[in-house]
Amino acid sequence: MRRVALVTLVVRDYDEAIRFYTEALGFRLVEDAPRPDGSRWVVVEPGTEGHGSGLLLARAKDDEQRARVGDQTGGRVGFFLHTDDFARDHARMTAAGVTFLEEPRHEPYGSVAVFQDLYGNRWDLLQPAA
Repeated sequence: MRRVALVTLVVRDYDEAIRFYTEALGFRLVEDAPRPDGSRWVVVEPGTEGHGSGLLLARAKDDEQRARVGDQTGGRVGFFLHTDDFARDHARMTAAGVTFLEEPRHEPYGSVAVFQDLYGNRWDLLQPAA
């Protein structure tokens, strides 16, 4: 079996990113290990271990990388968070301060709303149609 295991997300600060992804989005911190160069190997994932892709939270280390924080996909939705209960997760995320850029809508492919992470990257919260 093949799958994409991790996607790198460039962040401003490890700890603020961990707080946002674990507290506001409900992700699970899988690993936070120091590396010899002073960086950290930080992995979060939205579901149970081994059941989807995780995010490698990589702190920007120079001006070029810092310029990419929050705009890694040129303003397009670049990340898709699937849920089995849209209403529950939308309400929880809204209460946690997550900024939704639109009202929830119902499309032939499912219930969806665009939100942004703490840096401005755009995400879809999506409950696929049955």
